[in-house]
Amino acid sequence: MSNTKDILLRISAICILLSAMAFLFLPEVAPWIMAPAVILFTVMTVTSPYPGKSIRGKRLFNIQLFACVLMIVATYLMFRQRPEWVLTMISGAVFLLYAAIVLPKELEKEKNKNKY
Repeated sequence: MSNTKDILLRISAICILLSAMAFLFLPEVAPWIMAPAVILFTVMTVTSPYPGKSIRGKRLFNIQLFACVLMIVATYLMFRQRPEWVLTMISGAVFLLYAAIVLPKELEKEKNKNKY
């Protein structure tokens, strides 16, 4: 099951990236690609909570959820043809990137701590 979630998460992330780039050429179509991709990405993120017990890990998971909310807002702004969608999407991407880098390290640290 985890493999399916991973594949869906990657597909939705690629569609988000492609729709952001497509906005330059097809601003009417790009939001319709972005919306289902963001919904799928958010659902996959929400259904994969942090498996550990550390407060830092749970905080990082909450940062991921906040980034998903920012992507939803960016999609809404994209539909409204507002230029602020770019700033909102970049903010969400930065939060997601930070959490994606630090979260596995925190989980590994927690596993190593529990070994001893």
